[in-house]
Amino acid sequence: MPPQHLMRSAKELLHVVESLHAMPFPQQEEKTAHRRGGRGYHVAVLVESQDFWEDRGSEVVEEAEESIAAGLTGLAVLLTERWGAPETVDLGPYLGFDNPDPDFQAPEPMGFLCGLADSMQVWRPAASDRWIALAIGQADPEWPLQLLASFGEGSALPG
Repeated sequence: MPPQHLMRSAKELLHVVESLHAMPFPQQEEKTAHRRGGRGYHVAVLVESQDFWEDRGSEVVEEAEESIAAGLTGLAVLLTERWGAPETVDLGPYLGFDNPDPDFQAPEPMGFLCGLADSMQVWRPAASDRWIALAIGQADPEWPLQLLASFGEGSALPG
């Protein structure tokens, strides 16, 4: 399901999150333009801004940032009503800069997410063995901003 460009309501986004939360994890790595998954995880782009190749003006970027942030805030309110307050998880350690092991590779989906975002908001539904996270990511300044939803097995995220 491709992301919408800044046009989904929080309730529509919640429906997408619920669908993805119920989806089984793939047994091998799968990747499409707007969703990826593997053993024990899913990552999906819920909302995506325009790209900034042609116009990186501050007004255009600010409008996109505000719209994506509003999508995250609206969805976070609904998830918090359902599962309580989220915790903030810093994705910086998953970059491996402070890891003495030169072959360090972060577990997925954190390995993917740390290349796009600094942190994520995580909910751990009591009736589930999965966690759910939201983050705003951007691969490069010219690329679109994205509201990302991530799902993983409880054991994949320390805490």
